[in-house]
Formats: sequence, structure tokens, C-alpha cells
Amino acid sequence: MQLNEVRAVITGGASGLGFAVAEHLCAAGGRVTLFDIQDAPGQKAAESLGAAAGFQHCDVSSEASIDAAMQAAATAMGGLNVVVNCAGIGTAGRILGRNGPIPMEQFTRTIQINLVGTFMCDRAAAVLMQHNAPGPDGERGVLIHTSSVAAFEGQIGQAAYTATKAAVAAMTLPIARELAMFGIRCVAIAPGIFHTPMLAGMPPEVQESLGRQIPFPSRLGKPSEFAQLAASIITNPMLNGTTLRLDGAIRMQPK
Repeated sequence: MQLNEVRAVITGGASGLGFAVAEHLCAAGGRVTLFDIQDAPGQKAAESLGAAAGFQHCDVSSEASIDAAMQAAATAMGGLNVVVNCAGIGTAGRILGRNGPIPMEQFTRTIQINLVGTFMCDRAAAVLMQHNAPGPDGERGVLIHTSSVAAFEGQIGQAAYTATKAAVAAMTLPIARELAMFGIRCVAIAPGIFHTPMLAGMPPEVQESLGRQIPFPSRLGKPSEFAQLAASIITNPMLNGTTLRLDGAIRMQPK
């Protein structure tokens, strides 16, 4: 698939990694629809990208919200052939914290948004992509998951987050195998420590300290580098059913 043929939905697209992917795809001639639960930032982000971008309110923890937004996006763009799942939360909490055991609502909410939300977006997209006209090799669509290095080296306090990111990586292969008959690929990216809005709120010295933990290059990852990998996945048909680490060779310590 060529980038100027892309009709992409990007969840969590109002900022961070998702917005960087949207910028990259629009610059290459593709069209995107940003999904986000934050209406004002989502609208502003889409407007900044010009006529090639649109916005749909979407709560990725809600099946009905996803189904409606996916259909609306496909209608607005004249099709749908890529979904990049960037929506997620990263709340941390120890099982036995200072104020008692972690509330189960915190754990289940993380699972619902990060894992179930990704699966529901894949599902809603596949329902539409299966009817696309096949391209070279019979390709009809691409699903991209955002996992994390936490899937492999989860830190203390990250049990819920790690569980979701490991599961997002683990379901990539069976989804790719199942949807192969429809010409739909599925690939996951496992980023390391990236300069996202969450990290941007930390003091500069903390950001610098985190960057120094990365062997090479010894800095935080750039969202544009995540976007470059997403674009490579879209254009390279042999990338399928795997999880790609994008982390500068970092291996996370227990804390």
C-alpha cells in the first residue's frame, strides 16, 4: 500500500504518537480521521492538519462509540484501509500500596481501554476492510497496535499496564493469521521511552535522566520516529504478525 492511498483511523490521535502518525500520513498524501475522547483538542489537531484530516469523538472503551465512529470515518474519507491504535492510559499502582491494595476499578479500566479497546477497534475496522477492493498481493487493510517495552520488562507498579501491552503484542499474530484470508495485516510496535505529552510534563532534569538510560541514541524517542515506523509497516507487505521494538536498545529495570 502506498501512503497516498491511505485512509486511516488513528485512535488517541489528538496528541503524542497518534498525532505524529497523522502528520506523517497527511504529509505523504494520505487521509486520516483522528479518534479521541477529547473533543476540543481533537478538533484543533484535525484542523491543524488541513483538509486531509477529520475528527470523530470516540470512547475506545465503548463498542457502540467505536462502531459509530469507524463507520462515520470510512464514509467521510471514502474508505478505510488503515487503523493505528494509539489510544491508551498508563496509570501506575502497586498491588499493595501505601493506602491499601490497588482498587480493582483501576486495573479493569486499564484493561478495558488499552486491550479491549484495541481489539474492538480492530474488529470494527475489519468488518469494513473485508469489503475493500484488493490491492497488490490481495491486500485490503493494515491494523497497527501500540504495545510497549513494558510488555517484556514491566516495572514495579505496572502490573495492569504491562498486562495490557503484553496482551496487545500477543494477540497480534493470531489476528494476523485469522485475517490473512481477507488480505488484512496486523503488526504491533513496542516503543520505549518517547517524548509524549505525559513525559513533557516532567521536569527537564527527569527527562534528561530518562534519556540517558537509553543505550543509543541516548535521548528520548521522537514521536516522528514512531510515525516513520508506522509508515514503513503500511508500505511493506511482508511485515505481518510481529511486534517491533522501537527503543534504542533499552531494557527496563525493576523500577
